[in-house]
Amino acid sequence: MTIPDYASLLVDAGEYTGREDIAHNFPRFLGLAELKLNRGLRVADMEVTDTIALIDGDGTLAPDFLEAREVRNAAGIPIRAVSLQQLTNGYMDRSGTPAGYAIVGNSVKARPVSDRHLSVTYYSRIPALTLSSPTNWLLEKAPDVYLFALVNEIAIWGKDVEGALAAQQLLALAINGLKIEDERSRWGNAHTLIAGATP
Repeated sequence: MTIPDYASLLVDAGEYTGREDIAHNFPRFLGLAELKLNRGLRVADMEVTDTIALIDGDGTLAPDFLEAREVRNAAGIPIRAVSLQQLTNGYMDRSGTPAGYAIVGNSVKARPVSDRHLSVTYYSRIPALTLSSPTNWLLEKAPDVYLFALVNEIAIWGKDVEGALAAQQLLALAINGLKIEDERSRWGNAHTLIAGATP
């Protein structure tokens, strides 16, 4: 299945649902579908690495930030995520090389306090499809995910319970296929290491 762009996705969604009256609501359906996909989908294509400058130990996360995968201090050492209370109580306002961090709103707090930087690898939002940005990595890689997510939103809007359930099942299968492909690309050639002494 190939769906090259935004306009083609609109046509296909209309054909799959049998609705020709969705064009005026299409951006809303698309926004809802992307919102739900951003909540649950986590694959390698969503990963971005960014440098965040710290001022008094605090830095601003990128606008497309969803979830941290790895955070490293300026020395390149991974630091661990902790609760805000643990971060505050454990490090107080001491200065030094950050060893822990907490996400608060759209900011990251690293302690001990530093004015250096963090390297953050994170899951980013799926770039929104629009008329001016008619394609993205997800539409290119897994157009069925987009299509069934949209068909589901259209069925919900049209109060078509049976259609919504069918679309949810197809969407779950499409997402599962994408996740399997992602796992294979990440771990397909991995080797298992057994800890401890071997004979």
